[in-house]
Amino acid sequence: MAPEARIKTFLKNSATALCAGAVVLSSFSLGAEAARRHHRSHYHHLPRTPAAPPRALPYPQLSLPFEIPGAQYLPLAWADVKGWGDDNHLAAYKTFRASCKPINAQNGAAEPKAEPKALGASLGEPCRAAKTLDLTDDGKAKTFFEENFTPLRISRLGEPDGFVTGYYEPVLEGSRTQTDVYNVPVYRRPSNLFVRGYKQDSVSLPNKGPVYRKIGRRKLVPYYDRGEIEDGKIAGRGLEIAWLKDPTDLLFAQIQGSARIKFEDGSSVRLNYDAYNGYPYTAVGRILIERGIIPREEMSMQKIREWMTQNPDGAKELRRANRAYIFFREVNLSDKEEAVGAQGIPLTAGRSIAVDKSLHVYGTPFFIEGDLPIESERAKTPFHRLMIAQDTGSAIIGPARADLFFGAGADAGRVSGRLRHPMHFVMLVPKSLDPAPRAAKLPIPDPRPSEKIAKLFPQTDPAKTGTPVAAAAQGKSETVAVAGPVPLPVPRPAIEPAPEPRRPAKNRPHRPQ
Repeated sequence: MAPEARIKTFLKNSATALCAGAVVLSSFSLGAEAARRHHRSHYHHLPRTPAAPPRALPYPQLSLPFEIPGAQYLPLAWADVKGWGDDNHLAAYKTFRASCKPINAQNGAAEPKAEPKALGASLGEPCRAAKTLDLTDDGKAKTFFEENFTPLRISRLGEPDGFVTGYYEPVLEGSRTQTDVYNVPVYRRPSNLFVRGYKQDSVSLPNKGPVYRKIGRRKLVPYYDRGEIEDGKIAGRGLEIAWLKDPTDLLFAQIQGSARIKFEDGSSVRLNYDAYNGYPYTAVGRILIERGIIPREEMSMQKIREWMTQNPDGAKELRRANRAYIFFREVNLSDKEEAVGAQGIPLTAGRSIAVDKSLHVYGTPFFIEGDLPIESERAKTPFHRLMIAQDTGSAIIGPARADLFFGAGADAGRVSGRLRHPMHFVMLVPKSLDPAPRAAKLPIPDPRPSEKIAKLFPQTDPAKTGTPVAAAAQGKSETVAVAGPVPLPVPRPAIEPAPEPRRPAKNRPHRPQ
């Protein structure tokens, strides 16, 4: 082979060997790096930092203050409650004590019912105190409320006042049998009416939420509305308690939620709310206002009744605009007793109110203050009275909304029929929920850390310092370490940056053109 050919072959073989060696070395380095990583991951775990234990709060787990959705509050002193000293507190105390009977019975149960509302079971404490106090003096009754409650101004969020209406128990003429004169049936609750979560024989079903008509064993459909019931959908089933003259009488009895029916033989029957058909209540008065039939400032139950009497066809259409329908049950009450409220006890005329039961607890005292047309339609009678929540209604919605109960009969109907007024609401909150007694349960906080540091690291001798604190400490027998004043930090000096040296320009030779 020629020398040139041998040289080319040698160079070619050398290049091949170098490339193979590079591949082997790179494979070895990659394999070694993988081995090192594998070894570290399996045999050299770094110790994991243990999770920090949850920090223990320095205060006990106390229940939060009560809260009412959509409401605003203002704590008051008793002296700031306008008209508080002018009320008949003994009458209010007797009404409150009547509400305490079911409250004490519930608290005495083995497993008292959980109450998620604002006051919860806090009324139990003042009710237990009232159980042993049969007061007969107005001053002592006033003292009872002041010692057991705290006044709290309450209203809907963004509004300065609450709103009140009135209700009463109608006394109507009726018959136990249907006649040409008495042909409007008053129905008891049908057996095919069903509400989820309640037995069909439960007393006083809720007045909110869906209500169904049970077909067979499983099928549920919405119950009949007012128009269908007036057209006879449930007629002939033996559900008639009594018969009235006028369908307007029945409508107003359903709006009030109770009624007394007087029969021709002198006997009577007392009716109370038992169930409804599941449709929301529509105020017929609001419809007349929106249609421009009755001005808002003249609206009252008497005006509604007069218009319905003069317009029978329009009255039928107006009634059916309110699709809600109320079913009643008979109650064993004498004519001397008032209607039974939703709390299950007889109401007290002038002292009982209906409230929003989704927000408030029965038995809660509310002091309501303002002017009402009680004496006449245009009168402004001062009204400052402590009322007790003992009832509810489907139209009573909101934290400062109440229906004032005025008793039974035509006079009570005239007064309650003209009430649609803003009023001041003061809610009486049991002192167990008051912030001041709750604060007494909190432990005393630890000493300030600066005192500990001062004892561990004493500063200059207080006697030699000219600070006011040191001068005060000189008169004491014991040595007190006081830290001297901390000087302000020295401002940073303004240092101007040094100018950077300019680089000399390079002399580049010119290229010949």
